Amino acid sequence: MTGSTRTNLRVGAFPADFAWGAATSAYQIEGAADEGGRGRSIWDTFAHTPGRVVDGGTGDVAVDSYHRYPEDVEVMKRLGLTDYRFSVSWPRIQPDGDTKLNNAGLDYYRRLVDTLRDAGITPWITLYHWDLPQALEDAGGWPHRDTAHRFADFAQVVHDALGDRVQEWITVNEPWCAAFLGYASGEHAPGRRDPAASVAAAHHLMLGHGLAVRAMRAQRSDSRIGVGLNFYPVHQAGDSEADADAVRRIDGMQNRFFTDAVLRGEYPADVLDDLSAVADLSVIRPGDLDVIGSPVDTLCVNYYSRFTVTAAGSGSTSASAAPTDVDSAWPGNSHIGFVGSGLPVTGMNWEIDPGGLRDILVRLSRDYPGVPLVVTENGSAFDDVVSEDGAVHDPERLAYLRDHLAACQEAVEADVPLRGYFTWSLLDNFEWAWGYTKRFGIVHVDYDTQRRTVKDSGRWYADFVSGRLDG
Repeated sequence: MTGSTRTNLRVGAFPADFAWGAATSAYQIEGAADEGGRGRSIWDTFAHTPGRVVDGGTGDVAVDSYHRYPEDVEVMKRLGLTDYRFSVSWPRIQPDGDTKLNNAGLDYYRRLVDTLRDAGITPWITLYHWDLPQALEDAGGWPHRDTAHRFADFAQVVHDALGDRVQEWITVNEPWCAAFLGYASGEHAPGRRDPAASVAAAHHLMLGHGLAVRAMRAQRSDSRIGVGLNFYPVHQAGDSEADADAVRRIDGMQNRFFTDAVLRGEYPADVLDDLSAVADLSVIRPGDLDVIGSPVDTLCVNYYSRFTVTAAGSGSTSASAAPTDVDSAWPGNSHIGFVGSGLPVTGMNWEIDPGGLRDILVRLSRDYPGVPLVVTENGSAFDDVVSEDGAVHDPERLAYLRDHLAACQEAVEADVPLRGYFTWSLLDNFEWAWGYTKRFGIVHVDYDTQRRTVKDSGRWYADFVSGRLDG
């Protein structure tokens, strides 16, 4: 493990009530795009636009979990998962993002939650995993301030319907991606390339988070509410002052901008200074940061890889860029390049650095003390196939999972208040702009037959969380 010696991995090193889970998102797995009164989202529009998705794939069918959720819950139960993180499709609840309510959508999630609870699996709901109703995008999208208020209304509706049986809530997932891949580089929905609009979107995503927290708190006091942020340790390629400043800039936009806002009620002054060159920061109104800084119960940590940056520039745009012609996902910092450091990579060409997960968890615990942490996404894509023996042998993913759990154990042993781990993903699924060309699941899905096959990594994870083996 990079930056670490191999840990004697054992499930007993984690807290007794540790959440052992897997995660998914609605657009990536549900399908049933035109069923049950669901409206259109920005991802429906984006995926149906030629050239946007690598293989031309869409989420129209995905892996059909809308119909197959009982089977998927049974798979989770067999794996011994204690917790499951999924997202609620906004257009399935409010087809046009307004006050018109689709009760059939709420009933679907009631059935899913009840099935999970009957199986002894704790549900974790993510309210926004990038599927903005298209009608709200047509009205201006996340760069438009009103969208934050519409999101708070949506959160209130879902929380009112499910708060009696769901305690764990995540408001917004990876606002960095939603804002900067969606509105700056254009590689994610809605596919806009407007740096100033992307900064406004980032702020309004955070404002929507804060407004949702306040609305949900007013409804129930027993809900545990968090926000999902994606973190990268940032390293400099060379020893120049310019490269050191590149680290400051990218760490600021990727990590500190969002975490400082949520946990300190302020944006970092240096990041605002960087962004002022490309955006009108008057979108940040008096009182906004008080709302954004509303206390949370959990900081949800998504971790996949690391960044190595240089002021010399390079052809790379972002860690998740599809092979398309895109603008920079880094407003005000487009001169900075991303380079490899020689580590092994996943099928996404993301460098594998489990030690970076430990370092991020330790840093968050040090810089923002007192906030419980949960790893809500961590996983890897590789080219998996079903072997002649009917199994899916994925030793690289198994090693990735094992080594990142070892990093989590090291963090726990360093007194980091870590209370859960969710691997990404439960199922192979629609991987955004990469379509169906990348597989992240611990369960293989045959996209023609929808047959589910637990991979070796999934079997190992089941054995580990059950205590049947040490790592």
